[in-house]
This record gives sequence, C-alpha cells and structure tokens, in this order.
Amino acid sequence: MQRKIAVTACIMAMIAVGLGAFGSHILGAKIGEESMKTFQTGIQYHFVHALAMLIAAIGIGVWGESRQLIWAAWLFLAGILMFSGSLYLLSTTGLRIFGPITPLGGAAFIAGWILFALGAGRRSASL
Repeated sequence: MQRKIAVTACIMAMIAVGLGAFGSHILGAKIGEESMKTFQTGIQYHFVHALAMLIAAIGIGVWGESRQLIWAAWLFLAGILMFSGSLYLLSTTGLRIFGPITPLGGAAFIAGWILFALGAGRRSASL
C-alpha cells in the first residue's frame, strides 16, 4: 500500500505543477483576477495535500502500516479531488453549482489530518 500511495502522491503533485503552469501562463488572462485567485487557492491546497500524501506514505514505512495512515492518505486524495477540483471548475466555468462541493473536500482534508495525527502517534504498528 505504501508504494501505491507514494506513486499516487507523485502523480497528484505532477498534476498540481502542470495545472499551476497552465493557470499562470495560459488561463490567467482569460478568467479574470478573482477567478484566478480561486484557481490558485485550488493549486495551493492540491500541492500541499499531494505532499501530505507522500509524507503519509513515508510515515507508513517509518511507523508501520496502520489504517489511520492509509485512510489519511486517501482522504487527502479525496480532498484534492473535491476541494481543489471544485475550485478549478468554479473558476474556469463560473458555474456556482460546484461551490457546495468545496466544503466537503475541506472536511476530507481535516479528517485526513486527524487520522494522520492518530496514525503517527500510535505506539503499535499493527492494523
């Protein structure tokens, strides 16, 4: 599981970098300043949580595989898809229907951090 999470994290980080470059070089002039701020917020949270996934994968190697660390990593991915994804769609399409998805992604990030803390603080490496 550790390698699957690490590879997924690297792919998500690569996507964040690509979207960031796309946003700053191509998209910025087309969507306006306020929408660009929204897009950049999506990039920021996307990249930070891709790194958090990678750290969770490393944590699994250091502290042992635990359900908390595995779930934390997948919740970070879910948060990226819902939080950042909804911000990307909101900023590029202007459709407010994507707005209610954003807090769900934020909740996934928070739950992921809680589980990460629990997994990192465990004394036992057992599942």
